[in-house]
Amino acid sequence: MAEVENKQIIFKGYIEGNPRETDMEFKVGKKMKMEAPKGSGSLLVKNLYLSCDPYMRGRMRNFHGSYIPPFVPGSVIEGFGVSKVLDSDSPKFKPGDIISGFTCWEEYTLIHKTDQLRKIVADDIPLSYHIGLLGMPGFTAYVGFYEVCKPKKGDCVFVSAASGAVGQLVGQLAKLHGCYVVGSAGTNQKVELLKNKLGFDEAFNYKEEADFDAALKRYFTNGIDIYFDNVGGSMLDAVLLNMKNHGKIAVCGMVSQQSLSQPQGIHNLFNLVIKSITMKGFLQSDYLHLFPNFLEDVVRFYKQGKIIYLEDVNEGLESGPVAFAGLFSGRNVGKQVISVARD
Repeated sequence: MAEVENKQIIFKGYIEGNPRETDMEFKVGKKMKMEAPKGSGSLLVKNLYLSCDPYMRGRMRNFHGSYIPPFVPGSVIEGFGVSKVLDSDSPKFKPGDIISGFTCWEEYTLIHKTDQLRKIVADDIPLSYHIGLLGMPGFTAYVGFYEVCKPKKGDCVFVSAASGAVGQLVGQLAKLHGCYVVGSAGTNQKVELLKNKLGFDEAFNYKEEADFDAALKRYFTNGIDIYFDNVGGSMLDAVLLNMKNHGKIAVCGMVSQQSLSQPQGIHNLFNLVIKSITMKGFLQSDYLHLFPNFLEDVVRFYKQGKIIYLEDVNEGLESGPVAFAGLFSGRNVGKQVISVARD
C-alpha cells in the first residue's frame, strides 16, 4: 500500500488574546498509508475545504468546562470540512463519496468517528457551501432564528457581526419572514454589502459609533423585538436598553469576549426583568433533528435566488493560520474557507 507525506497545521500551545499566525505551524508530517485499516470502521479522506470558525478560539485555551474539549498542543487542529473518501471500512461510505463533517487540518485524514458525517449529494451548489450555508454556521442561523427567536412578521431584528458566516444568513431569513432588519459590521465595505447585496434594511459600522445606545436608537426608534447576538460585550449591554417588552435575545456567540482574560461585565441585565425579555443561549447540536428541514428550506431558498451567501476563500492548506487569525481582526468578508484541494 502506497504511503504519502501528509501536510498538516499543528496547534503549538495555549494562548492569551487573539490568535496569531505564529500560534499554528504548517509542517509535513510522517508518511501515512493510503488505506482505512480493516476492522476499524474508519474512513481515509482527502480534505477539499476546511472551515475557519470563531468557536475554535475557545479550544485554544486550557479550559475543559465547555461543550467541546480544547485542542491538544502539538497535535493537528480539528474542524469542519468537506472531504473526498479515498478508502472506507464503513458500510455507510464508499470511495469517491463526498462528505462533510468533522476532520483535521491536513491533506489526508483517517476519520474514526463517522456517525455525524453527512454524504453530499451532487447538485449545483458549490461544495464549500456545505461548511457554510449548508453546514454548521447555516444551521446555527436557522435554528437560532426560527427556534430560539420565534419571529413574527413585522418584528424589528438586529444582528451583530452581520456579514459573518452566521449573521448574513440570519438577516436574510428575517427579511424572508417579513421583518425589518438592521446589521452591524466592522468596515464600510461590509456595511454596503449588507444593504446592497444581502438586502438588510439598514446597517452601520460599529467601529465608527462612539455610543452604541445612540446608534441603536437611530435605527430602532420604537425598540428591538429580536436581537441575534454574535459579539456580546458592550453591544449586548446597549441592546438591553433598546429591547421592546417581551423581546427575545438569541445568544449565539460572544466573539468580543473570547480573547479577553477578564471578560466585560454586563450592566443592564435588569432590563430582562422590567421588560420581560427572554435571553437564551443555544448550541446547534441540540437541534440536529431539524437538520433535514433546514436543508430542504435553505436549498430551496438558494436555488430560488432568495438567499445569497458570501465566502472568503484562502487557497492552500498553508494559508490556514493566516485565514484563522484574520477572523479576529475582521479581515474576512463572509464565511472564511480554506481551499486545500479541488478534487
